[in-house]
Amino acid sequence: MAELIISGPAGRIEARYVPAPGENPPIALILHPHPKAGGTMQDPVTITLFEMFVAHGFSTMRFNFRGVGRSQGTFDAGVAELSDAAYVLDHLESLNEAPSQCWVAGSSFGAYICLQLLMRRPEIDGFVAVAPPANHYDLSFLAPCPASGIIISGDKDVVAPPADIDRSLTKVRVQKGEIIDRATVTGANHFFQGKLDEMEKTAATYLKRRMKAFDKAQKEAAEAKAIKDAAKLPAPPKQS
Repeated sequence: MAELIISGPAGRIEARYVPAPGENPPIALILHPHPKAGGTMQDPVTITLFEMFVAHGFSTMRFNFRGVGRSQGTFDAGVAELSDAAYVLDHLESLNEAPSQCWVAGSSFGAYICLQLLMRRPEIDGFVAVAPPANHYDLSFLAPCPASGIIISGDKDVVAPPADIDRSLTKVRVQKGEIIDRATVTGANHFFQGKLDEMEKTAATYLKRRMKAFDKAQKEAAEAKAIKDAAKLPAPPKQS
């Protein structure tokens, strides 16, 4: 795993990066919880998401928002943190020419920034938002949500109660063909203490389903192109 220092809008940004083998691997950016509540890229949920994407063949990056760890700058209540995420995504894309997929994921405050970034970056294909604090941030800005993803929460979460997430989602629209899946981890609190494995399994099951569908679509498109190209070939000359 590489330790990186990225040039960001407020100075240096501290990051961790694991490149994937192979040609044109998918990429994933992972965002950590609220800096003022002790959130860093070393947060257990953040690391679990990071390691999950690495295990599934993604070139994966996580980083500290401004003012956290060795990242410069000061907390800006989400506005500048969204700018940080956009800069780091640019850097991740610069390290991976023509990635096959682009995903974002985050926990708590990071999930909120993840969804904000999704609305601004059309290249994002999917997301995993864990315990977004819908009681503090209105999710109606997803209007319409441009990509499919999953929102995961714990049924014992009192910081970001699942009922608030569900209520907020009733005001969310999605683009045609896109779906927001919803999953709840039984017995899990906001930090998924003792339930990280269940959270990871839920996220991984969704990710594998999405990637399987993507691979199938890619194969079908390649087969259709081959048939179309074959139809354009000139007919063999007639035997005299």
